[in-house]
Formats: sequence, C-alpha cells, structure tokens
Amino acid sequence: MTSLRDLFIHELRDLYSAEQQILKALPNLAAAANSSELRESFESHLAETKGHVQRLEQIFEHMNESPKGKTCAGMKGLVDEGSEMLSEPSDPAVKDAGLIVAAQKVEHYEIAGYGSVCVFAGLLGFPSIKQLLKQTMAEEEAADAKLTRIAENIVNADALTR
Repeated sequence: MTSLRDLFIHELRDLYSAEQQILKALPNLAAAANSSELRESFESHLAETKGHVQRLEQIFEHMNESPKGKTCAGMKGLVDEGSEMLSEPSDPAVKDAGLIVAAQKVEHYEIAGYGSVCVFAGLLGFPSIKQLLKQTMAEEEAADAKLTRIAENIVNADALTR
C-alpha cells in the first residue's frame, strides 16, 4: 500500500469479507436464540447485511475494483468466538445473553471499520460512496442499540434469575 486510496480499498475488502462471514453466521445465531425478540433481531439483521454486501459491491463497481482478495481475520476470530457460545451447554437465557455479547462484539468491529472508511471516502473526494458507507454504519449502530435494548429489557433479567 502506497496511498490512502490503497488503504481505502484494502479496508473495503476487509469489510466485504467481514460481511460475507456475518451472512453465514447470522442464521446460526438466530437458530440458537431462545428469545423470540433476539431471534427476530438476528433475522432482521441478516436482511440488512445482504444490503451491506450489495452496497459494498456497488462501491467496488464504481471504483473499478474487485471486492475479493482479502479475508477479514478479525471477523473470523469474532465469528469463531460466537460459534463457541453456540456449542456451550448452558441455560437458554444465559446462552441468549452470551449470543448478544458475541453479536455486539461484531457490531462494534463493523462500526469501527465503517467509521474509518467513511473518513477515507470523504478525504478522497468520494461523497456518494461516503453516503453509502454512512448508511451502512447507521444500520450497524441501530443493530447494536437494538441488541442493547433486548439485553437490558429481556434477556439479562431472565439470565439473572437462573
């Protein structure tokens, strides 16, 4: 990498890989969730994640670049951690609390990544790309906030009584 544009493309590919991994992981999280609200949240975010992938593909097309070629090691680690939670024998309410922890780690990783590429897009003079990235970042922030509400209002209280 010799330029900010190179770093921008590198980070976009990282996010693309991350989103692809999330597409595979979310159905497993939804299937493992005991709380209907949590399950619905995972299912809803799966649909949003498909949109995130489409936006990234649109950005790569606009920039005449390929989205392929990078595996997001950070997301792989987070997904692996979440998979461990799926296989742990535990009380359903406690497992839901753990699934929220795993999902929020993913959301925070994505928020950090999208925040960085939004800044890069602005500096590089790509306002329409920046807008697409900000839209995705806002959806990631909303998903994180929804998980917090589910944890605070439903899941953690259920887990506490176990």
